[in-house]
Amino acid sequence: MVAEEIIIAPVVTEKSSADMQEGKYTFKVAKKATKVEIRKAVEKLFEVKVLNVNTTTVKGKEKRVGVHQGRTSDWKKAIVTIDTEASTKTYLGKGGKEVKVTKKYKDSISEFMGA
Repeated sequence: MVAEEIIIAPVVTEKSSADMQEGKYTFKVAKKATKVEIRKAVEKLFEVKVLNVNTTTVKGKEKRVGVHQGRTSDWKKAIVTIDTEASTKTYLGKGGKEVKVTKKYKDSISEFMGA
């Protein structure tokens, strides 16, 4: 699957808006997408570092229009936690020198609300 086919739309609710402060973003994703595919798609599309992916299948609701009854379709929701720390990583390189690695990822998803 292509990354654009995996991430369908953001889910904007009061709870998901509050979770954005903690670095958690909620998306409607393809039903057959796995957590690994969702992680790679978010990292590719938004250039962020994904720490954790939680998924759940949301069951459709019973709907009625006049005398006709039916169900809305089931869909899959993914809550993606991204790395929001702006710390630089250091490690020992050749000769015992400390090497600093600058962060190459963003610390938020600015396109989340269509901005």
